[in-house]
Amino acid sequence: MMQRRRFLTTFAAASGALALGHLSACAPRHGVAGRYAEVEIGSHLSGLRRETTVDGDEVFLEGPAAGPDGRVYFTDIPSSRILRWDPSGQHLEVFRENSHMANGLLFDPDGRLLVCEGATGRLTRTDLATGETEILADAFDGHDLEPVNDVTLDAQGRAYVTSRPSGGVPRSGVYVNAVYRADPDGSVHQLLAEPQVDMPNGILVSPDQRTLYLIEAHSGAGRARHVKAFDLAGEGTLSNERILIDFYPGRSGDGMCVDEAGNLYVAAGLHERRGTSETLDTRPGIHVISPGGALLDVLETPEDTITNCTFGGADLRTLYITAGRGLYSAVSAIPGDSRYLTDR
Repeated sequence: MMQRRRFLTTFAAASGALALGHLSACAPRHGVAGRYAEVEIGSHLSGLRRETTVDGDEVFLEGPAAGPDGRVYFTDIPSSRILRWDPSGQHLEVFRENSHMANGLLFDPDGRLLVCEGATGRLTRTDLATGETEILADAFDGHDLEPVNDVTLDAQGRAYVTSRPSGGVPRSGVYVNAVYRADPDGSVHQLLAEPQVDMPNGILVSPDQRTLYLIEAHSGAGRARHVKAFDLAGEGTLSNERILIDFYPGRSGDGMCVDEAGNLYVAAGLHERRGTSETLDTRPGIHVISPGGALLDVLETPEDTITNCTFGGADLRTLYITAGRGLYSAVSAIPGDSRYLTDR
């Protein structure tokens, strides 16, 4: 039985919790095109293979998450389904119909599935054993959240989510592009909002809990297409905003995950232009980026549009990737971050 809760709290910036400098769209844009020649291809990722293909008239895969049952859960947004792939049995099935256009997924340390719902603007959590679903966040300051896109957790169980309108049409007309923190006590705090963020997408907390990373992915000319880093304080507030890596003028990152050494694995780039200002300067694939912003490796993927990735497998050395109609896997030289490791 779903218990609906609506959380109200004060805007963190109003209480002085944030001290962030706004990044000008006129700042120099370096991109990554000139950095590929220095990358040691295959140093971190190898052995790309297609796990399964999803059929349908319109397919857009997202949000892979490795579950406690050893299966990989991922979303097909147009069909509003959560799918489940069994790597050992090579079997694909529907886990949830009518997922409210679910996007990002994440399992918490207790094996419960967090779901970012695009159609409702909710972050929900489902207990796989009982099937019970609860709402963790759906409103701030009396206004519904825009579609929730992606989620990460910190060691205190606080969830950080990105929220932005779908198709450019806001649901509420306020706090259109924003980042929120949903605490275990039920409160929701707004950490960033326009113009501090342009188009927030993937989000994660570093293994050492000291940094929050945020992908900005606006396709408009001169808009933000980079990975930002923020210092993350123990109380869950942000400071010291900086750009870790800039993908402009190519397609920015979408989703990302992190290995135990703190390197980011960012799904970015295009094979073909898609009617936006995004160029093909960013190669289509997983970009491995160090905590200092160095481009370490690139694993190119064969079809558009690459969207997200996650670590899985018993040793967390399998990287699962959603791209086009396919769920892919690759072998990682470094295991994934084990914070969310449940019994597998």
